[in-house]
Amino acid sequence: MKISENNKQQVEALQELLQKTYDAEAGYKQVMTKAEKEPLKNWLQEKAVRRSQFANELDAHIREFNAEPVAKGTTLGSAHRTWIDVKSALSFNTDEAILEECVRGEEATISEYNEQISNTNFAPEVRSLLENQKQMITSDLRTVKSLEEVVS
Repeated sequence: MKISENNKQQVEALQELLQKTYDAEAGYKQVMTKAEKEPLKNWLQEKAVRRSQFANELDAHIREFNAEPVAKGTTLGSAHRTWIDVKSALSFNTDEAILEECVRGEEATISEYNEQISNTNFAPEVRSLLENQKQMITSDLRTVKSLEEVVS
């Protein structure tokens, strides 16, 4: 079955978001192992689980367009996780460094969602899903910023 041009654009945008979601999930899992305080570890684990749920939702919509979802994140995401390893190894306050990276990652994710939502003519149910996911990420960003103030 051939994919229409509009559906092709939706699939490409969803694939981009799916890759970034995989990156975020892997990032949260990675920093969870480096966090010092148990409440922070638990919060990071919750974020990794949420990103896994986001990935499943994006994957399902991509399949509805009869397309094959990407299976992994980006090379840039992998490089960023390496940078987190180096930064946390050199950091005096590992939890603070982790939260700084979480803020940066969430801000980049929100920017990506804004770009894809504004530049793609999504079907209403897909747009609604993306807006809901973006809203949850925005809430997470507010939380991580407040956590960052507490540990700094």
